[in-house]
Amino acid sequence: MGLFGFGRKHRQHAKDGEDAVATESHDQQAGAADPGTKADVIDEPSFPETPSADYEHRGDQYGPWDVGDDEAPADDEYLDLGAYMLPFMQNIELRVKANRATQQVMGCTISYGSSSLEIEAFAAPKTMGLWDDVRADLLSSNPAASEHPGTFGMEVRLPVSVKGANVITRIAAVDGPRWMLRAIFSGPAAQSRGEEATALDHFFSDIIVVRGDEPLAPRDLLPMHAPVSPAERRAGSTGVDASDDADAPSMPQQPKGPFDSDQQTEVKTTLARGPMFSEVR
Repeated sequence: MGLFGFGRKHRQHAKDGEDAVATESHDQQAGAADPGTKADVIDEPSFPETPSADYEHRGDQYGPWDVGDDEAPADDEYLDLGAYMLPFMQNIELRVKANRATQQVMGCTISYGSSSLEIEAFAAPKTMGLWDDVRADLLSSNPAASEHPGTFGMEVRLPVSVKGANVITRIAAVDGPRWMLRAIFSGPAAQSRGEEATALDHFFSDIIVVRGDEPLAPRDLLPMHAPVSPAERRAGSTGVDASDDADAPSMPQQPKGPFDSDQQTEVKTTLARGPMFSEVR
């Protein structure tokens, strides 16, 4: 599918010089790929290939990753939104959700083909996960909701009304250290199979969550900010203008945001804090 602009470069996976050279060569070839061509998505699986009721080995074999995980991918070319960092994937569109009145960033939506992936990150208790409770709330408050084993453990299927039409959504979430990252898949990706579902599952599993040390109540949204590109991050650390970053890789269709202050978010929630679903009008 020619999706990813770089390979899965884990921080400690290069065993010797040859491995490092091979990884660099793979990255260069993937970054130069024509976004319209078909190719393998990645070299190694980002999640278990068989649906399961449990999502095991998060943080050592599979993501979404915590920024402190030893096996987390290198984040050099990730897009920074504060609460989480997004990998580059060709042929996607990124829409940042913001409150028009406060201009507070609340999450983002990735569009790929006819599918979309809505991403939000929440604070969670130190000693236990949040998804089991949130999933139970969804099922009890929505008679049409049902749960099924899926890519990321137990997931919820829920029809929602969008502009007068009923749309099936697939809701998944993964618990990490003091956070929960939730995904709402719609379109063909809501079916847990097919090209678009696989692509967006890979994308979600490669996200890196940055929880931070700020004390937050469980179910609070993690603080976010407008997107910061890899070049802007490098420029910020060196004091160089991002436009002069000659080492920035050429990555076609890299998502840049923008932060859209005209978006108005209507919240429909089953959480004590933070949105469960949102419609941008």
